[in-house]
Amino acid sequence: MTTQTDTPGSVTTVYQVSGMSCGHCEGSVSGEVSEIPGVTSVKAVAATGEVTVVSAAPLDEEAVRAAVDEAGFELAGKA
Repeated sequence: MTTQTDTPGSVTTVYQVSGMSCGHCEGSVSGEVSEIPGVTSVKAVAATGEVTVVSAAPLDEEAVRAAVDEAGFELAGKA
């Protein structure tokens, strides 16, 4: 899911990540994804596996996949 938000020029995308089970997992994924250039906000929720990313422009999915992989989890795709 990718949507324009109320903030001009920002894009919100929700990704599905498998393997997260706790707050530490959420922090690991959020930390790695937040390092992608253009990302302004990341919220990971282990209970649903959803990672909501707000960015200045649409992100390259391979960059998101690499960041999630670096955190030790698997990007299943957009939610």
